[in-house]
Amino acid sequence: MAEKVTSAQINDFINAQIAEWPMAAGNFEALKGVKVKEVALPGWTVKVQFNPARIVSSSAKVDAKSLKERKCFLCAQNRPDVQRGISWGDKYTILINPFPIFPRHLTIPDDGHVDQLIEGRIADMMSLAQQLDEYTIFYNGPRCGASAPDHMHFQAGNSDFLTLGEALEAAELKTVATDGDSVLAVVDTLPLNVFVIDADTPEAGQRLFSRLYAAIPVPEGEREPMMNLLCYATAAGVRLVVIPRKRHRPSFYGTEGEDTMLLSPASVDMGGVFITPLEKDFNALDADKICQVLDELCLSNEEINQIAQNIQ
Repeated sequence: MAEKVTSAQINDFINAQIAEWPMAAGNFEALKGVKVKEVALPGWTVKVQFNPARIVSSSAKVDAKSLKERKCFLCAQNRPDVQRGISWGDKYTILINPFPIFPRHLTIPDDGHVDQLIEGRIADMMSLAQQLDEYTIFYNGPRCGASAPDHMHFQAGNSDFLTLGEALEAAELKTVATDGDSVLAVVDTLPLNVFVIDADTPEAGQRLFSRLYAAIPVPEGEREPMMNLLCYATAAGVRLVVIPRKRHRPSFYGTEGEDTMLLSPASVDMGGVFITPLEKDFNALDADKICQVLDELCLSNEEINQIAQNIQ
């Protein structure tokens, strides 16, 4: 479907962009000095990163009025002249993310200014994950961490950075549906409940995802189910982790008051690295608080198993 790219090609591209873009270079260099701590949860060890540069994303205003009043930073005509891209397929461009979380961080927008909606794009996501075998491709729903919900985009980062994949290797996967050799399973034994699709081809993965997508409730006022997605290559094909959500931000989100935190979880946080742009939040975020975040934002065992039962 798409002209192939390789991890080596993208690694060279990232290095070239850093060499010619001082602002991005400074942010990537700053990553080497960010504070990181590990927090043990049941069956899963997560990391917490203090990353001041990410305040742009964590505090992003994503209401309709704010989006209408700002220029879209993912549209080609609004990007800095120094920001080059690599075309992928007939509708995507691979860019470096100038406000990185990962040592290698990409943004992959659609070439058109179309809304952040995932339906019909899973085969694209899986194909790219197979080609970029050192990277995890991820998708943030419009109210699940996307700082540009008005412009469809994926992101990607080096796969050895997130911790959820390792936890899933040790977790029990309960088969819900199959498509040939491809399997859709539910995992309900970790601090967050997820679905996992192990696909031998992107097309089979798309079919299984479509069945799951149809079974997840769409909140009133939303155009698609709330979710984060992580996708990466495996020895047998490609794995898609689907993390259904029921809330955009935790109840204590904010900047005013001692008990608030500027924490707006997206795919990276759900993948095992919680990003805090404020040092006070980095210091305060512990196992109990992370479990509270996951309880508030993610589905309960009862809710996720009800979806599993509804899959046709």
